[in-house]
Amino acid sequence: MSRIIWGISALFHDAGLSVIKDDEIVFGAHSERYSGIKHDKHINKKLLREAIRYGHPDHIIWYEDPWKKRLRQIVSTEIFYNKWYPNPKKYLWEFGLRAPVSYTDHHYAHACAGAYTSTFKDATVVVIDAIGEMTTCSTWKYQNNLLEKCYETRYPSSMGLLYSAFTKRVGLKPMDEEYITMGMAAWGNPVYAEIIKRDFIKSYHPFKLKQNVHKGIGNYLPDADPMDIAASIQHICEEFVVDYVSRAIQHTGINNLVYQGGVALNCVANTKLLDICKDIWIMPNPGDCGNSLGAALTHLQKPLVWPGPYIGTNIAYPYPVDACIKELYTNKMVGVASGRAEFGPRALGHRSLLADPRGHDIKDRVNEIKRRQKFRPFAPAILEEHLHEYFDVKTNASPYMQYVGKCKRPYDFPAIVHVDGTSRIQTVGKSDSPGFRKLLEAWYAKTGCPMLLNTSLNIRGKPMVNTREDADQFESEYDIKVVS
Repeated sequence: MSRIIWGISALFHDAGLSVIKDDEIVFGAHSERYSGIKHDKHINKKLLREAIRYGHPDHIIWYEDPWKKRLRQIVSTEIFYNKWYPNPKKYLWEFGLRAPVSYTDHHYAHACAGAYTSTFKDATVVVIDAIGEMTTCSTWKYQNNLLEKCYETRYPSSMGLLYSAFTKRVGLKPMDEEYITMGMAAWGNPVYAEIIKRDFIKSYHPFKLKQNVHKGIGNYLPDADPMDIAASIQHICEEFVVDYVSRAIQHTGINNLVYQGGVALNCVANTKLLDICKDIWIMPNPGDCGNSLGAALTHLQKPLVWPGPYIGTNIAYPYPVDACIKELYTNKMVGVASGRAEFGPRALGHRSLLADPRGHDIKDRVNEIKRRQKFRPFAPAILEEHLHEYFDVKTNASPYMQYVGKCKRPYDFPAIVHVDGTSRIQTVGKSDSPGFRKLLEAWYAKTGCPMLLNTSLNIRGKPMVNTREDADQFESEYDIKVVS
């Protein structure tokens, strides 16, 4: 008889659900894509119905310990401006879920999500996020399929919270638009980095803040250019991440890195780690939604075969290579919604808006369609074997858009090059998405260009398209052909 384990993350932000069936990762999805509410913190009934198709759960693992979280609310006086953390078991009972429910530790779930989906026999595991229950950074030693915690940083000292506070300061939404802060940084200069460190950071190791920034930092540096503030906090984040990981590797003596937590979505900081690590694994959903998978893996406590990121809702059509080529060649862009949806915040070819990267007007056109700020960059998806012909980057593969590299021919591909000359790169190898790979091969054969602009099939503030019905609505509202 099959044994089915569910992992669930919810009630904070980016709710998600993952299913492991007989030691196989069979499903993982974001609640927001069913509800239509960006960063939805609640589990959605449509998501539950889809998960149950794989079988009713024998056991459910909740991604953190609610009692520890309540303790933090008391210690930090959060309870005076936030609702009391509810009982997850009662919350799940309201959905009719009667399977036994267990709790795990938030950072341990992050560590398991990374370590047990990696191919490493041993690794240094680092988790950096805003906050778990009380932990904000942690280092683990992974050997013999076991995780041993080495040390941790505790609330309120948090690089994730500090970055979010500065995201709010530059006029963006914290716990949501940190990735835009990262993009803004290239337009500014880190002229305030030393001032920020003086005012907020007591030490890097152990990491200590001089004040609690959980509620924000107000109108700090009121006369400063927001682009310079973004550049400054980005510089500090990169410096801290490199310092923290370097010390973690020195402590464990292991140069393979598993890196998890929301801060691991900062691909500019990630790129700095290529200089100090032998090999790096970042599970492509390293934030709290991906912790649903980590929660399930805390129950098994053993490595499983990573199936790739395409484990969400299935639009069961053959990948529309010919239709995409026709639309790209005629109109320079096309939406594609085909196959299983990506588990993670980045579209990787199955729920993507694709465009010819060579046009000088393409970036502005796509930003206008997606209702994004014009300063924001787009990513290229490139045939893996052509990576080093076009980009200077210290890795041979970047299948999940986790690193940036300098474009060697920026004037030929203006749609995918940021103001600093870099691109956030997705490589597509022969063992990655077969359909998307065939599309890039066909595009290369027709045009001599081995890459396409690839961005998520959504509008700013809205989740990615999930179903064919979503795709039809997107096509109707925004006048972009979406093929399946």
